[in-house]
Amino acid sequence: MAHEIYISLGSNIDRDKHTRAGLDALAEFFRDVRISSVYESESVGFAGSHFYNLVAAATTDLSVVEVCRYLKKIEDENGRVRGEKKFAPRTLDLDLLLYDDLVTKQGVILPRDEITYNAFVLLPLSEVAPELTHPLTGQTYQQMWSDYDKSNQKLWAIEFNWSAE
Repeated sequence: MAHEIYISLGSNIDRDKHTRAGLDALAEFFRDVRISSVYESESVGFAGSHFYNLVAAATTDLSVVEVCRYLKKIEDENGRVRGEKKFAPRTLDLDLLLYDDLVTKQGVILPRDEITYNAFVLLPLSEVAPELTHPLTGQTYQQMWSDYDKSNQKLWAIEFNWSAE
């Protein structure tokens, strides 16, 4: 059975290289990969270089556990160091945001909490899935972005070309 998944992708170490490598790996493993614009944003929670952030939508027949395992594998292959502080520089950060409209706290939290409070997650999600409804708030992501307090976190779209070919 095909499942619709949404994944946030972020990088602030060799950003262009790791963003492209992450997207290539997603396209290799999942079907129908579509991406938002790529946004540059200031680091949140620590003093560090700016991040590239985007959200990718895709289709998969894999279970939630298998998807998360594959995302960790992609991070590891891109030099992700585990066991660091929660807020630290990273080569590649891939987080499963949504798996259909599943709501769970078993193993992974879905929908991912950051959707409601991080501009670098909500803005690209609202772009790639504007009419999709958050399974807990009942609002569309477009409405959630419209209501979001944009004064706290600064981000801006950048020129970034990638295609899943």
